Amino acid sequence: MELSPREHGPVSIRIVRPRDARVLQNELMTNRSWLRPWEATSPDGPASFDMRSGVRRLLQQYRDGLGVPFVMEYDGELAGQLNVWGVSRGSLASATIGYWVSERFAGRDITPTSVALATDVAFTELGLHRMEICIRPENRASLRVVEKLGFRYEGLRRRFIHIDGDWRDHYAFALVREDVPDGVLRRWVAGVAPRDAAAIPPSDRLPA
Repeated sequence: MELSPREHGPVSIRIVRPRDARVLQNELMTNRSWLRPWEATSPDGPASFDMRSGVRRLLQQYRDGLGVPFVMEYDGELAGQLNVWGVSRGSLASATIGYWVSERFAGRDITPTSVALATDVAFTELGLHRMEICIRPENRASLRVVEKLGFRYEGLRRRFIHIDGDWRDHYAFALVREDVPDGVLRRWVAGVAPRDAAAIPPSDRLPA
């Protein structure tokens, strides 16, 4: 299924292209200290940092219906990546979102806008029912994303994903299609996303 680009103001998302690999690799290399604390790693040891093969792998997963690899752009300039991964069909009909944005683009609402656009695509064009985002307790910037968009807090996952060299705890947040009948982006822009949906109960709070 071919997905057309989506945009809102200066922010847009589109499917990654093979020719994006060089720019993506350059952004990742120049943002090492910014991104390293939040990057998925492998418990089996260092993985290849070749974006050309990484993009090929993402596009194959897209063709197989297992994920949707977007790039995020700001005024037409590549600002980061957003992947809809772990796509499940049938009775589950769900997926998970992961993303990174370059430090020089931080603070411009690129990530919440892109997450809203991608979730709307998943619910409307892909026919999914549930979207999840899992965030480390220390990642205040990402926690602000789910707070802004009204994702609902669903629980603490202990030692859930291998990040920056170790298994890390994550908070899980989600939306289902019925939560946003008019769309995630429209709800946020209208200022009616529930402000306390992403609130973490005291019993689950970890040091940030």
